Amino acid sequence: MKGRVLIMAGSDSSGGAGIQADIKTVTVLGGYAATAITALTAQNTQGVFGVLGIDPAFITRQAELMIDDIGVDCLKTGMLHSVPVIRAVTDILDGKAAGVPVVIDPVMISQSGSRLLEEDAVESVIELLVPRATVLTPNIPEAEVLTGMRINSDDDMIIAAEKIGAMGANAVLLKGGHSQGDRIVDILWDREHGVSGFEETRIPSDNNHGTGCTLASAIATGIAQGLNLADAVARARAYVREAIRTAPDFGKGNGPLNHAHPVTGE
Repeated sequence: MKGRVLIMAGSDSSGGAGIQADIKTVTVLGGYAATAITALTAQNTQGVFGVLGIDPAFITRQAELMIDDIGVDCLKTGMLHSVPVIRAVTDILDGKAAGVPVVIDPVMISQSGSRLLEEDAVESVIELLVPRATVLTPNIPEAEVLTGMRINSDDDMIIAAEKIGAMGANAVLLKGGHSQGDRIVDILWDREHGVSGFEETRIPSDNNHGTGCTLASAIATGIAQGLNLADAVARARAYVREAIRTAPDFGKGNGPLNHAHPVTGE
């Protein structure tokens, strides 16, 4: 049975994002979550207060052992904070996980504004990760860093997604949650199927810690289970939206989602 997702990402001690959010998401959506942890963080809903990197060789060891034993149907990356970590992940993508679909969430800055990617690692994301992405899931600030352009409109989002596609990504889901106004538009650029859009009314909420991690893991679960990309994205967006709507309202900052809400329509 398909549904095995290997997550290569950082740990979030608050439980709202990172590996913890990824595991919850994959499990609730009926997949099997395994991990290769890339970093430990000390954080809560108000910010990231410390990052402890994992030896890249040990990251590789975690991933290889999982793939050799259990196998993997989709790989999802999250926080890869340094050039050596990015290279270690690239080695896995080209080696043990060659041919496996990969969802790359180019985590650069946390919801609270803390930097999670070292500045000298941006070029490595562009050169090493983007061309290997089955789908890349940047938000607007991340897409601006990747493309060097300002994004102020839906048309700008389409142009930016196409530019990232030209860097080698097979597909790009550019998330519009950082835009202003009562509507949120996500743009899906697919090398095979072109451009499509998803539009929703914004849910007024400060409970948005881990939305990017959650969405990317939900997409990865769908791909691992055999859904096509458009269907995996649609299900993932619906899951995240309900997780925001029913969030428990924990913490003093950007609160976590309700990852455990019942999933219908499976």
